[in-house]
Amino acid sequence: MKDLPLNALRAFALVFAHRGVRPAARELGVAHSSLSRHMAELEAWAGTPLTRGPGGRAGLSFTPQGEALGQAALAALRELERAAAAVREARSERSVVISTTASFASRWLLPRLPALEARHPDLEVSVLVDPRPVDLGTAGAGEVDLAIRLGRGPWRDLDCQPLLDEVLYPVMSPAAWRAAGSPRRPPALARLRLLHDRDPGATWELWRRAHGPASLDVRRGPRLASTDLVLRAAAQGQGVALARHRLAADDLAAGLLVRPFERSVALGPAYWLVLPPHARGRAATAGVVAWLEQEARACGPLPA
Repeated sequence: MKDLPLNALRAFALVFAHRGVRPAARELGVAHSSLSRHMAELEAWAGTPLTRGPGGRAGLSFTPQGEALGQAALAALRELERAAAAVREARSERSVVISTTASFASRWLLPRLPALEARHPDLEVSVLVDPRPVDLGTAGAGEVDLAIRLGRGPWRDLDCQPLLDEVLYPVMSPAAWRAAGSPRRPPALARLRLLHDRDPGATWELWRRAHGPASLDVRRGPRLASTDLVLRAAAQGQGVALARHRLAADDLAAGLLVRPFERSVALGPAYWLVLPPHARGRAATAGVVAWLEQEARACGPLPA
């Protein structure tokens, strides 16, 4: 163990994960040259080349020895990271960690958490924002207790249950709607500025297919990184967004957004509760699941 170049192995693992020295240096917050020195040190220690040089658009190319060492180093560091996180975040039996997307967390989950905490003051609910799928099948205590995921579930080998169904419809600010002549039919979209969500389940192409107009150019208009940003831009009068009802309902009720057309696109079950095996036996997790199901029912039916 004392002969292992641990700093160089850590640097190499990140270079291997990113397939490049520069992105790894940015993550570590160090100079590119510093990581290059670690790479040279590791190759000298191993006695064999670990990289072949640039591999085109795929990034840095690795020798068979570099691939083997990179995979092993990355797996070992990730396992160490999980173990360290479990030690640092030792939680009580009343603690529950929910993983979901930033937009769902800010627009649906967080506004409802005070009611849960008032009803169950002994619970400690934490929200982990992560758009990536969580490997709930191998998650251990101290990590994620349940996830709320968007998409077309259920997913194989995961414990999934539908939480909320969903529809899509255009929204815009009242001022922008009036400035556009108070449009009430979909053909008006051809002359309005479209706002695009990166969410693949909420694209303007879905609306065009369902309600048109057939000539609608769904390529035009800016693209924003999250549903929350798209809805904020629409509320500021920057264009018309295709909104998920569950995430836009509060802004509509507050008058920050309006629906110019009484039409929608049905998505069916769109939000899912996903639980890892260890969570089913936890009373705290079961309590939060029951509360989420109650809140989902309280949302009421979807609009037409």
